[in-house]
Amino acid sequence: MIKLIGAVLILFSASMVGWQIGRYYAFRPVQLRALLVALQMLETEIVYGLTPLNRAFVKVGQRVTEDVGKMFLHAAELLNTEKAQSAEEALKLAMGKLWTHTALRKQERDVLASLGQVLGSSDREDQQKHLRLAVTHLQGLAEEARHEQEKYEKMYKSLGFLGGLLVVILMF
Repeated sequence: MIKLIGAVLILFSASMVGWQIGRYYAFRPVQLRALLVALQMLETEIVYGLTPLNRAFVKVGQRVTEDVGKMFLHAAELLNTEKAQSAEEALKLAMGKLWTHTALRKQERDVLASLGQVLGSSDREDQQKHLRLAVTHLQGLAEEARHEQEKYEKMYKSLGFLGGLLVVILMF
């Protein structure tokens, strides 16, 4: 009876590990799409709405999903409280604090960091060009993330279960 309970626990825990790794691959494309939408909204706020950067960050942060939106809200808070002197510094600090809560990778962080260098330090047309360039880069990364999701999500879920099953078989 104890062996049976142990076998079930091992199988369950190994399956959950596989599901968690698979979830990472499922969340990345969703968060990339949210980041793309956020940058497009930021472009609209800056270029057409003539909104100051800190208020544009707040508007974008309130409209996009939690994980991505929190970064923009935190960057706006840093700009409002003058803990950050520039948009670049605010984005870097916000990403440093909240990036680990997302499924996004270093490539996306590099795109945002390079965008932060331009935001607030150039004219609207230049910012628009850089925002569109960042969106183009992120669209390519989103496509790559979708391919990775198709390739790896199901595999890790299955491997978790099968790895647990292997351990249970070896125990008996």
